Amino acid sequence: MTDGADSTNGSAVPPSTVQGTAAAPGRTAVEGLTVEHRTDPLGVDAARPRFGWRTASPVRGRRQTAYRILVASTPDRLAEGRADVWDSGRIDSADSVAVRYAGPALQASTRYHWTVQVWDEHGSPLPGPPPARFETGLLGTDGVTGWDGAKWISMAGKAPNSAGAPLLRKQTALTSGRVREARLYISALGVYEAYVDGHRVTVPQDGGSTLELLTPGWTNYDTTVSYFTYDVTALLAGQPQVTLAAVLGNGWYNGRVSDHSVYYAEDGNRLALKAKLLLRYEDGSTQSVVTTPGDDWRATDTGPHRADDIYDGQTYDARRELPGWTANDFDASTWSGVEEHDFTTRFPDSRLVAYPGESARLMPAWDRRPCSITVRTGGSDRVVDPARTVTDPTRAATAHVTLHPGDTAVIDLGQNLVGVPRYTLRGPAGAEVTFAPGEMLNDASAGADGPAGSVYRANLRTARATSTYILKGDPEGETHQDSLTFYGFRYVGVTTSQTVTLTELTGRVATSALHDIGTVETDDPDVNQLISNVRWGQRGNYLWVPTDCPQRDERCGWTGDTQLFAQTGLYNADAVAFLSHFQDILIDSQRTYGADGAQFTWIAPGARYNEPAPASGWADCGVVVPWTVWQMSGDTTIVDRSWDAMTAYLDWIRARTGDTYAGQGAIFGDWLAFQVTSTQLVSDAYYAHSARLMADMARATGRTAEAHAYEELFDHVKRAFVTKYLSTDGGRLTVRSSLGSPPPWTPGGSPTRTEDDTQTALLWILKLGLYDTESQRRALVELLAQNIGNSAAYKAAHPDSTRVGHAENTLSVGFLGVHVLAPVLTEEGQVELAYKVLHQDAMPSWLYSVRNGATTVWERWNSYSEEEGFGPVEMNSFNHYSYGAIMEWMYESMAGIAKDPAHPGFRHFFLRPHLDPTGRITRVAGSHLSPYGEIVSAWAVRDGEFTHRVAVPANSTATLRIPTADPDSVREAGTPLSQVDGVEYLGFGEGVASYELPSGSYELTSSLG
Repeated sequence: MTDGADSTNGSAVPPSTVQGTAAAPGRTAVEGLTVEHRTDPLGVDAARPRFGWRTASPVRGRRQTAYRILVASTPDRLAEGRADVWDSGRIDSADSVAVRYAGPALQASTRYHWTVQVWDEHGSPLPGPPPARFETGLLGTDGVTGWDGAKWISMAGKAPNSAGAPLLRKQTALTSGRVREARLYISALGVYEAYVDGHRVTVPQDGGSTLELLTPGWTNYDTTVSYFTYDVTALLAGQPQVTLAAVLGNGWYNGRVSDHSVYYAEDGNRLALKAKLLLRYEDGSTQSVVTTPGDDWRATDTGPHRADDIYDGQTYDARRELPGWTANDFDASTWSGVEEHDFTTRFPDSRLVAYPGESARLMPAWDRRPCSITVRTGGSDRVVDPARTVTDPTRAATAHVTLHPGDTAVIDLGQNLVGVPRYTLRGPAGAEVTFAPGEMLNDASAGADGPAGSVYRANLRTARATSTYILKGDPEGETHQDSLTFYGFRYVGVTTSQTVTLTELTGRVATSALHDIGTVETDDPDVNQLISNVRWGQRGNYLWVPTDCPQRDERCGWTGDTQLFAQTGLYNADAVAFLSHFQDILIDSQRTYGADGAQFTWIAPGARYNEPAPASGWADCGVVVPWTVWQMSGDTTIVDRSWDAMTAYLDWIRARTGDTYAGQGAIFGDWLAFQVTSTQLVSDAYYAHSARLMADMARATGRTAEAHAYEELFDHVKRAFVTKYLSTDGGRLTVRSSLGSPPPWTPGGSPTRTEDDTQTALLWILKLGLYDTESQRRALVELLAQNIGNSAAYKAAHPDSTRVGHAENTLSVGFLGVHVLAPVLTEEGQVELAYKVLHQDAMPSWLYSVRNGATTVWERWNSYSEEEGFGPVEMNSFNHYSYGAIMEWMYESMAGIAKDPAHPGFRHFFLRPHLDPTGRITRVAGSHLSPYGEIVSAWAVRDGEFTHRVAVPANSTATLRIPTADPDSVREAGTPLSQVDGVEYLGFGEGVASYELPSGSYELTSSLG
């Protein structure tokens, strides 16, 4: 296993290791207070923020019957009758998720303190939690309100794309003595590093602090730009002057990643900064330091940051460092002035909004040190120097390596990750060292792009992705990590122009998936490695927006990948705010880039690959993500905010296809599938899927008429689908998935001919119920089982199928079938087949990549193999999370923690573990921190006995479905579970006993035979 935090070589990790878990055993407590799904957030711009909390209790059946929210200006006013901002009064309700503030209008740039009183099922008050807080932002979106005259400023006279990152600074005299608190509100056209009085602005993380990467993130700048809020009080130097400074990088605003966007300029965009430093003094007065044109702000591009690009990397010349430039009393008299940027003239309607989640940042707990260092000499990377090669991981982690011109050091970090390398060097001034990151090493295969053992980089395509450092010659050594770009890499190739000693290299992990809230562990090391690969793929590709890949000249917010992985993403990590923000970006993209301003796009924000072409499965992200976030969080806010955009999208499809009830078309089809389904069938299925989800969301938000209309739409689409694609000619049911065209563009190495009865077609038909009779359903299940089973007899009966070339019990789905396969098999009683596919390591399968050394999930089932080498270079990412969507099934069916669609947010849920009939997995430990608390489902099978450890959070209930041969054998501490107080026995059938459980912890046993 590659990450001890995620796995323990087959040992089940106690679910209590999940971040944010419950209070000490034996104590009832209200905890987990959030505002806008964040803990103690700064910069909240919601007029009516959403409050949330959890109740942790060892008491069975503990539930909330009432609450009272108190909001005050100081913590000491959070007492009976003293809340001076808002007292909700006692509200008889079990609600504890997304409870809206309903007090007087909140003031901008103001800290509020709050708490909640909860009454239990007996009407008794529970012990109150420690006070929480939140702080409002500027409470405006026009870029004027609250900004105190701050403007977008740029370095005067600097041409776009000219060498050197702009450095900007302003030193200002303090006006009123001692500063009580300081807040920085800041944004950039491009990306920024911010400094106050010589200190880099950081953010809290894991009990310490860390650096952000590439703030303020990526949006459709022509419609929306984000700003961030920081408490910088502790950074003030205690001097009579204060200095605010920033470095600007190109980011996504000025790079070819944003080609085809509205704001893109072929000759380049000038970068800009907008900031306000708000100082509050002990005497009650305030002072604002803001960005304004003129000579008060000074700028230069002569500093060390010589070049930066999202795709190409960064060049840093340490000889050009300007010591002290971010602090007081630095002489910047020779620097240029600044001028107002023309952004507000070009895009007068663009909104400047507080970022609604947490930033992407470096996560020190996940840093990776070398596990091997190989040095090759002779300029060709062919001759290994054993004296400088270190293969012992313990030694490699701290080894010093001296490199000469012509040498190459290849460093293996043991884990494919996303972030930046941090390195320490000693050498002469002017020595140029290049760090070339990559995901794989070359071998002797035809697909290699260099000598065996060198870093493979062909799959980066046109991305140069290189970190270049020019030494200043410090004899004590010099340490650097890039801050204006990012890389996807496991390996780093290091070369130098002069003799240099590398004394340290660390892979620094950057992510927006900051908080793990779910775990699944088994006693199968290969499955555990797959789980680790899924988690690392999410960490790497949840970076400001959910990207497709982090390494090549793409790195875009592909919406198909986003929607199919969303549920896995929300089980694994606290990603409600992250995906909700992406939905806002997608709605912006819909209006600007979608066909007729109504089609959801296949990329968001707008970028170089975006086109308004039919793309079912991708465009449906705009419907799937709101439904999934609502289901996993219990918060309907995203549904209401997306409703107009979603209805516009469905209306647009209806206007295009009318009473044929066909989908819009699906240019990508079932992307990278080994068995091709017609694009129109895929599109028609997704049309039905979106209609059904719209009906669900309409009912949940009180839109009764709309719910009925979308149910009717689904029925029409179903009838047209069944008529078109289900054939009973000759008395045999056939799914005519060959009817229509394959994807118009299929990357190299992929089949191009459509087939009937494809796995993806069968899966979606079964998932959506697109059939008429039970006999048809049984026939569809049999067709699916035969296809997946792929026996010799099946191959003989289907000699023209692509299945002929693959092993038994393999999958043949692409992106749009992968998350449906195991859930549908399980739902249809084919659990053993689902496990057989999970355990398969022949291609195509999930474990094929694991067998071939993967530490993240690949884009292709056959991205690489030891036998055949590298897959087609034009589309071959080794960190592409889509196929990791199998993990939602691991949570829901393997561990058995499954949401109940009728009670979103896990207010009620299912505990329904499915044992592995193959016998390979005998222990599973799963947990998920739901909005109500930590859910646990940990089971084991031994000598015919099933043991099951269960935790149901307070204020929620669960339906337990436990495998057993005899319901009388289902016991807790020797007592039949049906006789335990509060437990309701629901019945027994097909080897499963069912019970309704109140909240609490349970240690259960049952007999399996």
